[in-house]
Amino acid sequence: MKSYRKELWFNIPSRCGFVNITSDVEKCLKESGVQEGLVLVNAMHITASVFINDDERGLHHDYDKWLEKLAPHAPTDQYRHNDTGEDNADAHMKRQIMGREVVVAITQGKLDFGPWEQVFYGEFDGRRKKRALIKIIGD
Repeated sequence: MKSYRKELWFNIPSRCGFVNITSDVEKCLKESGVQEGLVLVNAMHITASVFINDDERGLHHDYDKWLEKLAPHAPTDQYRHNDTGEDNADAHMKRQIMGREVVVAITQGKLDFGPWEQVFYGEFDGRRKKRALIKIIGD
């Protein structure tokens, strides 16, 4: 069995944002040489996410609005977590909603997606370097 590991680094200039990383995952899959197996992609920060969905601008706008309604950033004093001097309690909650990782099957050397599926890195407390892990195992 083969094993491959790579970190992707991000520095999202705004507080929140979504980046389509499908092509990065596909590049790693090609480098790995794995034809049949699994790829794990996970955010390595507790205020960021990795998820699968459609790459459609309106949907990303809707995610932003929906997440802000569920866990608004302001007022920051509404969260006990922010009593520690942080201002990112909402980012932790948004990450919890959007998820930490995805696992995708690899079949015949390709990501085995359904229609329209793409892999995204979601940032909820940006403006600093963060990373996601790609781990591929298989034959």
